[in-house]
Amino acid sequence: MFKFMVFLKRWGPAIVMMLAIFTFSATPSSELPSFAWADLIVKKGGHMIGYALLTLAYAYGLGWDRKRWWLPWLLAVMFAATDEFHQSFVPGRHPSPVDVGIDATGGGLGLLAWYGLIKPAGRRKSLLWR
Repeated sequence: MFKFMVFLKRWGPAIVMMLAIFTFSATPSSELPSFAWADLIVKKGGHMIGYALLTLAYAYGLGWDRKRWWLPWLLAVMFAATDEFHQSFVPGRHPSPVDVGIDATGGGLGLLAWYGLIKPAGRRKSLLWR
């Protein structure tokens, strides 16, 4: 039981983010809200924010390994690709390589913000903490 709790503490944020993304992706297009003129900005911005958070959750799960900074990003991009495939089975939705690119950009920006602007424990310096 103790090992499961340790696992859940470490990987829980990533699991929650993956479930949230999957849930949004499983929503048929007819049930999605419309944001009028801001629709594209809100929806694609949501992609970027969601995948930035997922990438950071993967980085947390992997223990913030600075030597493998790219691994959480790669996992997020792989999840984005499988999520787009999943959307091909949802009524009114279709897979889009452009969305995978937007998701990858969001993940990269999330890592850049964390490693470049915020000082994680044990880090010498970052852009904000000099």
